[in-house]
Formats: sequence, C-alpha cells, structure tokens
Amino acid sequence: MAGTGPQVARSPLELLNNQAAAEPPLLVKHAGPVIFSVVGFIAAAGANWATRRPLLSGVHRYVLIVGGSMAAGIYVEKKRAEHLATRDAMFRHYIELHPEDFPPYERKQFKDLFQEWIPIR
Repeated sequence: MAGTGPQVARSPLELLNNQAAAEPPLLVKHAGPVIFSVVGFIAAAGANWATRRPLLSGVHRYVLIVGGSMAAGIYVEKKRAEHLATRDAMFRHYIELHPEDFPPYERKQFKDLFQEWIPIR
C-alpha cells in the first residue's frame, strides 16, 4: 500500500501546514472542559465536606459549579487554540520572509549516521 504511511516534511514550512496531522482522540480533544468539570465537582464536594453537610446535598450548586467550570474549560481551550494558531502564523510568516535561514531538509539514511566500527583490543 504505497502512500499510506506518514508524510515526511521536506522543508520547515511544510511542518506548519498541518495537512498530515491526525485527528486527536475524543478524550484528548475535550480534556480541558472535562478536567475543569471534575475539579468543579470536587470543589463543590469539598465545600460540602468542609461545612459538614452530606456529600451530595445542594445538587443545584453542583449543577451550577460543574456547568460554570465546563464553560470556563471550553473558554480556556478556545483561547489556547487561538494562541497556538497565532504563534504558528507568526512562525510561518517569519519562515516565508527568511527562507535562507531555513534550508530544505536532507534525508539521512542509517548508513550515513553510523560511523565505521573498528574493534579495539
């Protein structure tokens, strides 16, 4: 099956194209909101424990805190994606303006990387 393997970037600009990037797994894709929600749930349970209330009392507080923390997680993930996109755009623009600083890659083979072995006795 030719052409099904990972694509090899031949220049630094091709690394920033993101065309060969795989879709992240579902859990990784939504890790921020999930982590924020779990922390919000633990915070609400901790507040109940600290005030010596039953652990699951005040379900409305759990719903509000978990919902708010999930919204905060979505907001943080969105801002992070915007920041990374801006950073990649800056890198791409710099590479386009200074191509002499970023020569194309030369593929190396293993035979070129290893030195000749000489036994020392």
